[in-house]
Amino acid sequence: MELNNTISAVVTGGASGLGAATVRLLASHGVKCAIFDLNEEMGEKLAREVGGVFCRVNVASTEDVDAGFAKARAANGQERILVNCAGVGGGAAKTASMDRETKKPKEYPLENFERIINVNLIGTFRCITKSAAGMLNLPVLPCGDRGAIVNTASVAAEDGQIGQVAYTASKAGVVGITLVVARDLSDSQIRCNTILPGIFDTPLLARAPENVKAGLAAMVPHPKRLGRAEEYAQLAHTMITCGYFNGEDVRLDGAIRMAPR
Repeated sequence: MELNNTISAVVTGGASGLGAATVRLLASHGVKCAIFDLNEEMGEKLAREVGGVFCRVNVASTEDVDAGFAKARAANGQERILVNCAGVGGGAAKTASMDRETKKPKEYPLENFERIINVNLIGTFRCITKSAAGMLNLPVLPCGDRGAIVNTASVAAEDGQIGQVAYTASKAGVVGITLVVARDLSDSQIRCNTILPGIFDTPLLARAPENVKAGLAAMVPHPKRLGRAEEYAQLAHTMITCGYFNGEDVRLDGAIRMAPR
């Protein structure tokens, strides 16, 4: 797919981090971008910077997502590109463990499991199916594509650490649906791929002390540093523009393999 000012894109979680870097890269090629995010201040600021449109969207809400796509399409037309970067972490806890204070067994809080799955997995698929349905109304481009979808999983999908059961399940689910979505949409000329980032220097990690970030960087075989959001955007760009890239889940991690802790 050739990127230019006739192409529109929606980037979820697009106000900061991986999503914002992707918005900037797409916009640098003339692509008309819609930013889905909950952070209105940062989202509006980036939209002004790139000449795009901000849509306040919680991907866990069908109503929000429907309204977001309606606003984006009213401003930019039907998107040919969807990049899913919206997601949540947190809630680290073991599947079952002994409470140190009460000395009684405790179970993983299912409400936390449901919250993370609802955003990271169901939210991703909610945006995929609604965006793909809209793309079906578009003509096929000369390159043979009608549209392209890029999702964000995590290396935790393959080597999740202790206490990451909910996050790992959500990201493994994104990996698991990638090939099926690509196959489902193949006769509609819509491609689907997923990126599995390693440890990236994003706002989520910015709050960590420098010594913690240095320790994480030292775990990476090469290069011994945190990933840069721009590098995620570069891979997303390749997945979008390379017509033979389809149904793939690609780690972007400096060859790291996460230890149990």
